[in-house]
Amino acid sequence: MLPLRPVTDRDALGLTELIASCYGEYPNCFLCLDGEDADLPVARAHFAARNGVLWVAEDDGALVASGGLIPSAADPTAIEVKRLYVRASHRRLGLASRLMDLIEAEGRARGCARVTLWSDTRFADAHRFYARRGYTRGPHTRALNDPCGTIEYFFSRPL
Repeated sequence: MLPLRPVTDRDALGLTELIASCYGEYPNCFLCLDGEDADLPVARAHFAARNGVLWVAEDDGALVASGGLIPSAADPTAIEVKRLYVRASHRRLGLASRLMDLIEAEGRARGCARVTLWSDTRFADAHRFYARRGYTRGPHTRALNDPCGTIEYFFSRPL
């Protein structure tokens, strides 16, 4: 079982590579380091500045999973899941579940009543994972107006 640990400054390149590999599984899905993904090179500071936390898993020197949270800007009683990704080679090993367990436990420790997240409409496997964990897809979507044409679904679940 791979240990989970908080992201550090030295993880910037590995985190960027991890998420780029996950995006690369989908058509017209790529990193926008000057836009939506600008947080990746400074992830530790980005999450800390937002009273959040990001955890990673490493295997043989490479980052293979990430997941974190920030307080929800839209709902003061909620946390928002951020950057939940698992490298294709490490899926179905329980990493995403362990990360979500950590995220949800942190939300409860902070006294939050619910967890929310946004997920690209192309990430159907992730949507099935969220449904198995009791997350409900909301009726609305949001467009990021980025070069990838990203549209996201909203999910939430009570803690």
